[in-house]
Order: sequence, then structure tokens, then C-alpha cells
Amino acid sequence: MSEWVSTFPGYSLLMSRIKKVIGSVSRTGPVPRHIGLIMDGNRRFAKNHQIELKEGHNMGFDSMAAVLELLYESGVSCATVYAFLIENFKRLKTEVDWLMDLAKSKLMQISQNGELCDKYGIRVRILGNFAFLPDDVNVVLKDIMHTTRKNTRATLNVCFPYTSRDEMAHAIRTTAEDANKDSGLDVDEHTLTDHMYTAGLPPLDLLIRTSGTYRLSDFLLWQCVPSLCAIVFSDRLWPEFTPWDMTKILFMWSFNKYWYGHGNGQTMRRVVDEPLVRAMDRTDLAQSLWDSDASASPTATSTGYKVYASSPSDASDITAASVVS
Repeated sequence: MSEWVSTFPGYSLLMSRIKKVIGSVSRTGPVPRHIGLIMDGNRRFAKNHQIELKEGHNMGFDSMAAVLELLYESGVSCATVYAFLIENFKRLKTEVDWLMDLAKSKLMQISQNGELCDKYGIRVRILGNFAFLPDDVNVVLKDIMHTTRKNTRATLNVCFPYTSRDEMAHAIRTTAEDANKDSGLDVDEHTLTDHMYTAGLPPLDLLIRTSGTYRLSDFLLWQCVPSLCAIVFSDRLWPEFTPWDMTKILFMWSFNKYWYGHGNGQTMRRVVDEPLVRAMDRTDLAQSLWDSDASASPTATSTGYKVYASSPSDASDITAASVVS
């Protein structure tokens, strides 16, 4: 939507009411409990629109606040956003310093009375390696977590600074420390899960990446492995990603979950009974599904999004959705 529209009197109130209506509709069906967001495209947006780089990042934070408001209105209990990679410290010092200042100001803003956290009862958690952060940033982030610690309605995880590999290393390190203290500790994947930054939170249901880039960029790699996690890619740059785009993705996920029992549209259990599964090997089963029932796979064409398998061998194990505009 053009920027001039947002300058009209009453625009913010109107958008807030629209989000409430959309949220009410969303809650009538299945709603993902935990959503991860890779907010990519701020730099490219700034370059494409010939504005300063910091303005692109600033607009990205505004988009984040608008999308988060819709998510919490819709009944999502946990959102995890990828705010800053550890590798981003390799960027120009001026950009890194500005991003640190921006993060401090914006996170303080949403945690203040009357803002997002206060309005929706959101507890803010900062996930990442604090050793990389300057002391002044650490103080502000810890103060934000302390201020919102008693909020219980929803959770906002801000990954800052973070990479999934660093999180896994942290989990292995702390698991080893516990194993040294308790020789009877049974170390398995569940033990490692309990030592991740996201321990105690709902499993990841939906992972969204913007900017048309088809990779996960070291974000929540451990959490998105289970087949129940749907992965959606959007061609929009993050500052262009609106609550309406998020609404379409939520409706698509809810449609697939309601009709097929799976957020990414997996249909094998619905269309194949167990005797047939036992009688056919995996390859033949996948080919059969692809040839005879692929046309019945959910496409949610009314939303403009499509769920697809990349090949016949993947037809019985769809784990990703591609956003097609």
C-alpha cells in the first residue's frame, strides 16, 4: 500500500480494527502455536528504493511490529524472529553500530507500557550469544527481559545475535556439563532439545522466509527438522511484507491443517490405508500418489499460494511450501 495512504486520519485505528477482525476469523480454525520469521530483504529494499541503508532496516522493524500484532491477535502464542546473525558482525562497523542502536530503541519501544508487549501480555526473550554484544546493549536487552518477565499470554523470541550452529554448540556444551554432574543422564535428541534456547516452548509449526531466497540461513535448523513444521518462502522483501501477506499464509496453514491434518499439506495418511502401504514399497507408493492423486493435493488457490512436491519421490513426504504469487 502506498505510504501516503497511511497518513490519512484514523488509518492506524482502522488497521487495528481490521487486524482484530482477521484475528477473530483465524481463531475459528487451527492456529499455529509457534511461528519463526526470517526477516530478509531490508538491504535490498533500501537499494531498490534508493534510500539510506538504515532506513531500510528501520522500515523492517516497523513491518515486524505490524506482523507480530496480527499474529498475536490471531492466537499465536509464540513468535521467534531472526533479528541479527552472528556473521553480521563482519559488516561495516557503522552499519553494525547503527543496528545495535536500532535494536535497543525499537525493543525498548515495544516493551513500554501501552505498546505491543503490554497490550498483548508478551514476554520478550533474547536468544543468542550475549558474549558478542557490547555491554550497553546487554544491559538494555536484559532490562527488557526483566520488564516483561511476568507476562504470560504470549512469547516473543528475538534471536540477537544468533546462529543455529552456535545454539547447537551451546546445547552440546551444557548437556556435557550436566552429564559430568549426573553420570546416569541419558543423552539423546530429547536431552539436546531440552538444552536449546527454545526449551520449554511449543514446537515450531511454521517457518517463513521473505525476499525470494530459498535457504534457512542457519536459523532454527534443529527446530524445523520435524515433518510437522511447514516452511513457506515469500518473494516479498521484508519491508514490503504486510499483515495481509501474513494473513494469506495463516489461512493456507489453517486450511491444510483442518482438511489434511498437516500444516504443509501432507496427505498420505488421508488417501492411503495401511494395507496398501504394506503392499507397496515407498517408491511405488510415491509414484502412485503423484500419478493418481497429485491433482487432489491442497493448493489453496484462493490465497495465491501453492503447496507442491519437487519430485514423485517426495510426494509422500512433503515438508515445504512455496509461496507463489
